[in-house]
Formats: sequence, C-alpha cells, structure tokens
Amino acid sequence: MSIFDKAGSQLYFIAEAGLNHNGDLNLAHDIIDISHRAGANAVKFQKRTVSQLAIKEVLDSKDERFPFLGSTYREIRESLEFKLSEYFQLKEHAESLSLDFIVTPFDIEAIEFLRPLNLESFKVASHSVRNLDFLHTLAHQKKPIIMSTGMSTLAEIDLAVRVWQEHKIEYALLHCVSSYPTPDSDANINVIETLKKRYGVMIGYSGHELDDLATIVAVSRGARIVERHVTLDRNLNGFDHKLSLEEEELRLTIDKLRRIETLLGSSQKSLLPSELVAREKYNVSMVSRRKLSRGEILSVDDITWKNPGTGIARSKRDFYIGRVLARDVDQDVLLLPEMFT
Repeated sequence: MSIFDKAGSQLYFIAEAGLNHNGDLNLAHDIIDISHRAGANAVKFQKRTVSQLAIKEVLDSKDERFPFLGSTYREIRESLEFKLSEYFQLKEHAESLSLDFIVTPFDIEAIEFLRPLNLESFKVASHSVRNLDFLHTLAHQKKPIIMSTGMSTLAEIDLAVRVWQEHKIEYALLHCVSSYPTPDSDANINVIETLKKRYGVMIGYSGHELDDLATIVAVSRGARIVERHVTLDRNLNGFDHKLSLEEEELRLTIDKLRRIETLLGSSQKSLLPSELVAREKYNVSMVSRRKLSRGEILSVDDITWKNPGTGIARSKRDFYIGRVLARDVDQDVLLLPEMFT
C-alpha cells in the first residue's frame, strides 16, 4: 500500500526528525520511538552532501551558533550527517514499529547515496522546487513524491509538477511557509484550497509554527498529509528544536487531528441513526385539538402539532384532512394512521 493509499483512508502524519538528532544516532532512535508512541504514520530524516550544499567560502566561514557541533558551517553540517550503515539501522528500527521511513535528499549525490535503502517514497524540500535537474534525477527513481511548496510561486510549482507528470510519478503537494517559526499572519492556510483546485492531487501541510493551531486548521481545510518537526526537548541546542513538538505535544496534536478527521466525516447529508431518538422526541406530529367522534370527517380546525414525532408528520397532513375517523379520539391525543378508515 502506497503512502497515498494510506493518506486516502486516514490522515497521514509525518514526524520530521530533520536535524533534531544533532548528529547523535541514539537521539535519532529516540525520535523514532516517540514518533511511534505518539501515533505518527512515518518518520522522516534528511540527507545532504555537505560539499554540494554551498560554495567553499560559505562552508568554511566561522559559525558560532552551535559550538558543540563545530566552529564552521561545514563542520556543523558534517556533524549532522549519518553514514549509510546508520541509515539502515534507523530504517530497520522505524519499520519494526510499522512506521514508514522517509528521507529528504537535498542534492543529486544524496539521491545516489540513498539508493541502497530502497526507500518507498521521497520527500522534496521547498528548497528544491526550482532545482529542475535535481527533480528529474529524483523522478528517475520512480518512487512517489511528497513535495513542499514553500518559497515558490505557482508558476515555479507548475514547472516542478510538470517533471512529475512527464515521468508519470505519483505526487502530493504540501502547503508550506518557509519561515521559522511561521507567524499566524503568514500561515495562509487558504492556499490549500488553491493547490487542490489547481493540481487536483492530494494536498497536505508542512508546518513550522510554535503550536498546533495552524496544523489543526489545515486539516480542517482538507490537508490529508501533515508534517511537523519532532524533538525530545525543545530546549535542546540545535537548528529546529524551538519550532518542534515534544512527545506529549505530538501525541495531543495527532489525537486532535484524528478527531478532526472523524468530525469532518461525510459530505453527504443523511438521517443518522444517532439522530433517531431526538427526531422522534422533538419533531411534531398531528394531535387532536378537541374530542373527535367516530364517523367525523377530519378538518384543519380539528388538529394541532406537538411532539413526539412518532405520529403523522406535517408533510402528511393533506392526506388525512377529509378522512373519516374510525374511532372516538380524546382531546390532545396523538393521531395515528389506524384511527382513520
């Protein structure tokens, strides 16, 4: 079953480990565990080839943000990358817990690096929407794609989508705002509807807000895939911990989203079994306004309308007006079909 089949039957929640493992394999395994306990469908990691990330001047520039990871941007980024053998361990761990294992490659070399893992799908980060050479290379893997759309115009998304269509790749798009954290004024959840109408594919939401309200609204507006960053502790030092959900927050968020899915229910209006008791109790039925005698012809002046709703409904009134009473009927009694000839 593909991720899109799963998302078609139940909201698909991706717990984004991202960089929150801080290059510590044990911490990465812990993130997998909390994602499983919280009820996520998948856990996602990221793979970069550091030498391809930026020019040498940028990579070797001093970076004092995270001294425990390194003193230059290159050192920091390299400290966050796992070996292939470690990715195999993480994948095995996730799948042992029935979590889908997804990775975001950030460059063509990373795609080749990940090939031995035989991943079932790939995530494309917003950074890569305009990198058409990268997208074509990824499309050759013939795997389903989930693509975030932050930092992109609709025209740019059109070009990326054309790649998936040309290669006959199944894809979904995530509304995303690449602002960390995202303020409410920039969330623009209504873009979900724009993407649904424009592309006619499954649409989701990748959130970077500090709480879960935007995510909840996104699901209410039709998002079928949700991606949120996950951390063991928001107070940890590192790139994305501050805008991530801790385990209990993650569990509560997923619980709310599952409940929203239930609340949204069906778009078909019908009489539900749960409504029958109230329908019978509170709807009105035809009631005798006065004492009626056998052989009388029922007139409009002889009736009124009161609950319960288990008698003759208002919509049936004209069928019974002019009918002959088959028995005597007291005042303020529910009139029933068997009381008429």
